[in-house]
Amino acid sequence: MFFQKITYQLFTAILLFLVCIVLSIIFHTYYILTIPFIWVLFPIVFQFCVNRTGDLFWLLIIALPLSTELNVTTSLGIDFPDELFMMLLTGLMIMKILHEPKWFPSNLYKEPLFMVLFCIMIWTLISAYFANNTILSLKFFLARIWFITPFVLLPQLILKSQSQIKKVALLLLIPMFFVVFQTLARHAFYGFSFVDIKKTVNPFFRNHVNYSSMLVCLLAPAIALRFLTGKDNKNKKWITLGILIGLIGIIFSYSRGAWVALIVGIVFAFLMEWNWVKKMSILVVAIILVAASWLLIDHHFMRFTPDHDRTIFHTDFSEHIAATINMKDVSNAERIYRWVAGFRMFVERPVTGFGPNNFYSNYRPYTLNSFETWVSNNPEHSSIHNYFLLTLAEQGIPGLVFMLILWFGMLFNLQYLYNKLQDQFYRIITITVAAILAMILCINLMSDMIETDKIGSLFWLCLGFVFILNSKLKEERCSIA
Repeated sequence: MFFQKITYQLFTAILLFLVCIVLSIIFHTYYILTIPFIWVLFPIVFQFCVNRTGDLFWLLIIALPLSTELNVTTSLGIDFPDELFMMLLTGLMIMKILHEPKWFPSNLYKEPLFMVLFCIMIWTLISAYFANNTILSLKFFLARIWFITPFVLLPQLILKSQSQIKKVALLLLIPMFFVVFQTLARHAFYGFSFVDIKKTVNPFFRNHVNYSSMLVCLLAPAIALRFLTGKDNKNKKWITLGILIGLIGIIFSYSRGAWVALIVGIVFAFLMEWNWVKKMSILVVAIILVAASWLLIDHHFMRFTPDHDRTIFHTDFSEHIAATINMKDVSNAERIYRWVAGFRMFVERPVTGFGPNNFYSNYRPYTLNSFETWVSNNPEHSSIHNYFLLTLAEQGIPGLVFMLILWFGMLFNLQYLYNKLQDQFYRIITITVAAILAMILCINLMSDMIETDKIGSLFWLCLGFVFILNSKLKEERCSIA
């Protein structure tokens, strides 16, 4: 019976292949030849995905540092292959939950932050309804679903033990180590030139900012792994070597944001130890509000208008830093140009915003000519370079408030967990997740990477870990009781 089935499938595939050859000749397209291969491979792939969803999750983790941007058409791009894994896992999990509702992680129902996440998704839909381009907003909504499902929901079902949590760190760090090593090796042929760094991070990263942002965030789990590895373990020296190479990679990434984020991550780890997270968060928010108020009163922000002719891109890094200090750096000048536009967009639509994923297509009329630079034509179609201002412009005050509640709720929750957890392993994981979140927050003050596959995946994975750590605290209390 088995051999009859194989023979039938083989005969069908050969017949289909011959038919496709004829059709491809008639219609002058070779894409038709993929049909028989899909016919043969689809059942195998489908069975693998259904029966071994956990393995697919591990493949996604491995793929994150190695994925590249792939343009399917001139207007449609995808992060390959990690985004395909995200969509596949999301589809499988939705089908599984519809078929078996009890499969949904039950620990999430009592999580306040999960309710905040639910509100964020509902508001995204409401804001999308009022968007200038609803299609773009719906694409944003769908993309957020396939980020949240594999990185927030699925880990609740897969990461049950300490060994599995360590496995997540290792499967992120090993491919990232490969990327850093090959980047440094290729960069050496250019004499570690500042202007040539972009050539060496391709094809894995769009630019040195994305590369350094993920690298600095992954230093935290690398350091945690070193703490969790025994003194007599031979792997400890390799972890130490990996951390040193990672630090060298950050230095030669020439990314000011990553350098600052590294300092913020270290400082935040000490704040966790001293139980100062809430105090420092209130202080930082107060400073930002005071600074923003001062900029708006009497139009003080006009003092930062750039000199169009003198604001240039420097090929020498020392000149680049000097230009940054003197407000003559083109990247910072262009940021201010877009920040002004984003704030003016918010003033016009303070409640619903212009809709998720609608900044680029709407910001031009809201810019001020006095802030224009020679790169303001924006050929890369990049966004506002401040995630919080972007959220304010696209989703209004409610969108920003919900996101800030989620962000600070995560940080405060992690401080509480760090104080209450007894198991040293989970305390180290808690402080690691908090440091990553603090660094991502710092990075996104000067960029907008939560919707990208590299940083966005880490952000949502951190939320997933918050829920896991909460469940571990409940287990500890139950065992003590």
